[in-house]
This record gives sequence, C-alpha cells and structure tokens, in this order.
Amino acid sequence: MRKNQKNKTQHSPRFIELAKLVDKDFLYDVEAAIGLVKKTATAKFVESVDLSIKLGIDPRKSDQNVRGTTSLPHGTGKVKKVAVLAKGEAAKEAEAAGADIVGDEDLMSKIQGGFKDFDVLIAHEEMAPQIGKIAKMLGPKTPNKRNGTVTNQISVTVGEIKGAKRVEYRADKGGVVNLGIGKVNFTEAQLLENFVSALDAVIKAKPSSAKGKYLHSITLSASQGPGIPLDISAASKTAGH
Repeated sequence: MRKNQKNKTQHSPRFIELAKLVDKDFLYDVEAAIGLVKKTATAKFVESVDLSIKLGIDPRKSDQNVRGTTSLPHGTGKVKKVAVLAKGEAAKEAEAAGADIVGDEDLMSKIQGGFKDFDVLIAHEEMAPQIGKIAKMLGPKTPNKRNGTVTNQISVTVGEIKGAKRVEYRADKGGVVNLGIGKVNFTEAQLLENFVSALDAVIKAKPSSAKGKYLHSITLSASQGPGIPLDISAASKTAGH
C-alpha cells in the first residue's frame, strides 16, 4: 500500500468514540438497540436507520432467492418521485393519489428518448404488454408484477410509494438483506413498528429449500453509526415468530 493511500476501513475519531458505546459481545433486545441507534446518530444530517439481516441461504441457488416487498407503517422518511403509465380512469386515479408524472403512449415515448426523471415507475396492467418496449432503457426501474409495480391498485400503490411506505428487499451475494426502516428522528415506537414489519416479511420469505438456521445475525445502525447486534430469539419474538 502506498504511504499516501488511506486505508478504506479506517474509521473517523467520531465513529471510534461512538463504537465505544456499543458492547460487541452483548446481544441487545430491539427496544434497547433502537435507543442506542438514536444515541449514536451524531452526524450533521438526519441519518437513516438501517437493518441488516444475515441469512442462512445459498444465494447462488435460484430457489433460495430471498426478495420481495413489504409496507412499513411509518414509511422510510424518504420522499420518492413516482411516474405512472396509465390511461383513462386509471390515469385520473394516479393523479388524484399524488403521482408526479402520469401518461400513456406519450410517457412511453419520452422514456424511449431517455427520460428517467423519476424514482419509481408504476404501470397499470392495461399498459403491461407495452413495457417490453422500454425495459432496456429502464433497467432495474422496469415495472413488474413481482414487486407490485404492475398493478390495478394504482391509488394504493402510488400512496404507499409516495409515502415511502413500500420497501423492496433482496438478499445480496453474501446472503445479507439490507434495508432502511426509517430515520433517527422517528419516535422509538415508530421505528419498532417498522422493524417488526420488515423482519416479519423477511422471516416469511424463507425459501422452503433453505435448511438449518435461517437467521444468522441481525444488526441495527444509524447510517453513519456503528452496528448494534441484536438477540435473534428476542427479535424474532418481537416480530411475532
């Protein structure tokens, strides 16, 4: 390593001091962990609260994919720009629900021309046959039934996404699910309810082909703070399992 090259894993003095507040040899219950997350959130902006779940799956096997969507009662605290592909009454429904951009063929043409000024694109099922025309341009933003962005429930879906209530989760190559469950300025009760919804969804998504221990570790943290290890058994009971 070059002398002028910084170690990427080197933490700031602020982080090192915050890490001293966390006993790495102790497994916290959810309520205590949430309180500690708030205490360790000292950045100059409102930090997110991040949940990390290490799963006992083999991500290389397609039948052990863990992914899906769930609704957080209090949202994530992030506002999203939503576009909707819809016609007629469905388009009016989308506008009434607060969609930022609504269109049919005209919006399709804009997207084909490179327009991507939105966070999420929802499509009414009537428009589903045409989605293939824009899939290459959209990549991961392409609407699909699996994550609920191709739907007849336009009003509900727009409301959930605009309110940042709907979150998508997916295990990465290491078998870890990472998702935000709110902001540190949420109340502890709000964060607890969001945590319960998120963990419940991931537990219910356990593949039938996954054998042995499913939950290997659960960690909470502020986005700029140290990880706080949770007691898996206590966390599971809190989530109703």
